[in-house]
Amino acid sequence: MSNKLAFLFLASAVMLPATAQNSEIKKVPARYTSPASGADMYKAYCASCHGVKGLGDGPVAEHLKVAVPDLTTLSKLNKGVFPSVHVTAVIRGEVGVRSHGIQDMPVWGPVFLNLNNRQEAAVHMRVSNLTKYIEGLQNK
Repeated sequence: MSNKLAFLFLASAVMLPATAQNSEIKKVPARYTSPASGADMYKAYCASCHGVKGLGDGPVAEHLKVAVPDLTTLSKLNKGVFPSVHVTAVIRGEVGVRSHGIQDMPVWGPVFLNLNNRQEAAVHMRVSNLTKYIEGLQNK
C-alpha cells in the first residue's frame, strides 16, 4: 500500500467519526474504548495527531495545515498549572482549536455521547479520564 493511500485510510478512520455532524455520527461510529481508561482513549482518539507521548508528532500531524500542539507543555504554558477546565472544554468541543485547516480538532463530546447511548454520565467519565491522562503527560 502506498504511503499516500495509507495516510488517507488512517486519516479517514480517525477524522470521519469526529468531524461528522451529530446526525451522521451514528452512521460512522468511533471505535469503542472503555470510558474508564484514559490511556486507551488517548491511543484510540488522540495519538494519531498528538503522538503516543503527546508531543504533537503523530503520523497524521505532518499532513495537517496547522501544527498539532505538544500536549506535554500545557502546564508549562499555564504558569505551572495544568489547565484541566480548558482541556475538558476542548475535548468536548466547547472551545475551538484550529488544528486541521478548515475543520477544527475533532469534537469528541458528541462522539462520546453516541458511544455511550447518549448517557451524559459516561461522557463525563470519558472526558474526565482523558483529561487526567493528558495531565499525566506533562513535562516535570
